Amino acid sequence: MKAIVYTTIALIAFAANSLFCRMALAEGYIDAWSFTVIRLLSATVCLVFIMTIHAYKLQRQVLASDKPSIDAILNDKGSWLSSVSLVIYALCFSIAYVELNTGTGALILSSAVQITMIGWGIYKKEQLGAVQWLAFIVAVAGFVYLMLPSAAVPSPNAAALMALSGAAWGVYSIRGKSCISPLRATGFNFVRSLVAVPILLLVGLMYLDEIGLKNISLESITSEGILLACASGAIASGLGYSIWYTAMPLLKTTQAAIVQLCVPVIATVLGVIFLSEQLTLPFIIASAVILGAVLVFTLNKKVPA
Repeated sequence: MKAIVYTTIALIAFAANSLFCRMALAEGYIDAWSFTVIRLLSATVCLVFIMTIHAYKLQRQVLASDKPSIDAILNDKGSWLSSVSLVIYALCFSIAYVELNTGTGALILSSAVQITMIGWGIYKKEQLGAVQWLAFIVAVAGFVYLMLPSAAVPSPNAAALMALSGAAWGVYSIRGKSCISPLRATGFNFVRSLVAVPILLLVGLMYLDEIGLKNISLESITSEGILLACASGAIASGLGYSIWYTAMPLLKTTQAAIVQLCVPVIATVLGVIFLSEQLTLPFIIASAVILGAVLVFTLNKKVPA
């Protein structure tokens, strides 16, 4: 029961990330660059608070049992490369949602993450069966179909940026597999991401209009935009990741991979309910093809001895 509750809350939080971002940008409450900066700041504050409590509990365990593994957990502080991937993910995510609707953006993001991670496994010579190869090819074909300009994808540039965001998160996830404590690593990576904040603000003041955005100004930032950015950072990202990393040990690897396929579906439902977004036939077809192919791939994955 605990696994079900934690997993459900985490998946809703991940889907809410897309909703908060799309809501803030579609309504013009804030510009994409300011949204990204506030999201990173609020997520960092939330995660630092959670890590402090986590470290205190671990220190008490050290005093009680003096386990070497606890010291290893406390020394897991992420990396600069992971932080760069995190910033690229967050920035491209925000810019893309200026033009993409909630469900389409979430599906492109999720698809790019899965394809990146599967592609990395192929590059590392991970052995795949015939069914897995077929599922991978079908997933890529569905992704290409989804990326074609349509009512659901009005801007190829926005779709490409969201795909880049997904690829960056895929890289972050791949690197995260070697972490002893994903929660602490993510927290420290968010702290490192603050180094990019002044750079983002500086570049944001000078970025080109070709990407379809307005220049940063105080007039473009409203209280609604700040609240949505904080909700995306502190609640959907900070608390969402923390709850997810609590749920993961309670799930099998295959279960953890499969349940994440629900995120685009949940995001689509949230977009329909809160933003009155319309479902299109190309989106429904692409969703069925991509998520179905990834599901088949995951179910046929061999567990290493």
